[in-house]
Amino acid sequence: MLDALVEALKGSLSLVLPDIVLLATVAVVFFGAPFLTDERGRSEAGLRHRWSWLALAAVGFSGWLWYQSTPVEVGDGPFRLDGLAWFVRGLSLATLVVLLLVNWNQVPDGASAESIGSLLAIGAGVNLIAASNDLVYLFLALELVSIPTYLFLFLPRRDAAAQEATTKYFLLSAFSSGLVLFGMSYVFGVVGSTNLQVIGQALAAGQNGPLPMLLPVAAILLIAGLGFRITAVPFHFYAPDVFQGAGTSGAAMLSFVPKVAGFVALIRLLIPSGWMGPDAQTLANLTGPTVWWLAVITMFVGNLLAILQTDVRRLLAFSSIAHAGYMLVGFQIGRETHAGIDGIDALLFYLTVYGAMSLGAFAALIATSDESKRYETIDDLGGLSRTRPAVALLMTLFLFSMMGLPPTAGFLAKLNLFFAAWSQGTESGRWLAIFLAVNAAIAAWYYLRIIAAMYLREPAHAENRHQEPAASVAMACCALVVLGLFFAPDWLWRAISVVS
Repeated sequence: MLDALVEALKGSLSLVLPDIVLLATVAVVFFGAPFLTDERGRSEAGLRHRWSWLALAAVGFSGWLWYQSTPVEVGDGPFRLDGLAWFVRGLSLATLVVLLLVNWNQVPDGASAESIGSLLAIGAGVNLIAASNDLVYLFLALELVSIPTYLFLFLPRRDAAAQEATTKYFLLSAFSSGLVLFGMSYVFGVVGSTNLQVIGQALAAGQNGPLPMLLPVAAILLIAGLGFRITAVPFHFYAPDVFQGAGTSGAAMLSFVPKVAGFVALIRLLIPSGWMGPDAQTLANLTGPTVWWLAVITMFVGNLLAILQTDVRRLLAFSSIAHAGYMLVGFQIGRETHAGIDGIDALLFYLTVYGAMSLGAFAALIATSDESKRYETIDDLGGLSRTRPAVALLMTLFLFSMMGLPPTAGFLAKLNLFFAAWSQGTESGRWLAIFLAVNAAIAAWYYLRIIAAMYLREPAHAENRHQEPAASVAMACCALVVLGLFFAPDWLWRAISVVS
């Protein structure tokens, strides 16, 4: 009995070996940091660079383990390595590399270990969300993303704005976690198991008869709790203030990583796995038009309020809200499309592209700043094409991609969602496609305002020679993805095809 238990444990741990490497590095960083700083938090100059190199090595080793792995059949253990877990792990590790470069010089040496350790823990949490095959492990993985985020937001800037941003995120994140846990408890109460495979089989077995009324309530609670992480309206209101008050690297992380965590958790909890069949009953079937309305309202609120903004970070926060609405279109379509592109596949494609263009835009903001000046408003970016032409060009590329213009991957990403919604073959799906196209046109207005400021105005600041090499490398990598996926998207579609 004991031998069988040990073997089962070994088998489960082998499915999350890359994540164990990240968490082991977190432990090394956290335990080693006190020996390299004094009681006042001071340390040797350049320590943050050494911690960053260690983190990059850990991510590289974890990436090698991921590359050697292949998706396997879902078992009844606490973890799984199916197509979705495999894909999300690769996306998360690539994101970690970019965020480590973005964060390279954003934190004082004395606080760098805690910041980098938190970032690695957040990445491991995202991976474990995708790999979880049990409600308990899924909730713990969600908290592994949330709790280090509080520390990561606070460390770069310990002023009043950063304290306010961190406090707002902490309070609302705790509230959202309560909603998710409440919804999970209802699912467990009805089904009698926390195993996701058992829950899926129970729902599939009852598809020909009425399901308990607690299940629709559970689905709504799960959507509400996870809606906070993806910044869906009306759970979005913290985002503009937190983006504005946090450091640029913190805002960059918030723009993308919680969306990956939230959408992957929604797929795990509400959308059936491939083995269940497309017609199986799911929690998503019980929510009625809830997600449809969330998608529409989120798109319009995000874009219309973004038009009113003058602060760049607040503008990008509302832009992030609008992009969450676009991705909810893919989630609403799900696996129900009758021809053309699958909604979940289009969502994952868009999520990948959004990560590149969003992180690239924040990397550009860091690359433009010097030690004494942080670019805050659209006016601050005036004349950037004359003082930093390369940065202005790449920033324009990312903004074009957010608008959905060729030759950028954002064009293909929006087109995929449009075709997925239209090919669903229903009136509601076609209205979603129309609303998506309308909102893409609305969004062009405020993105063009930034481009016009960079190219049509006089320089707002004297030219500075300050360079951020790491942020510039991150910006260039994101630009390569945004351009490369337009001309050669097949490799990403092949990776996504594993999920289906």
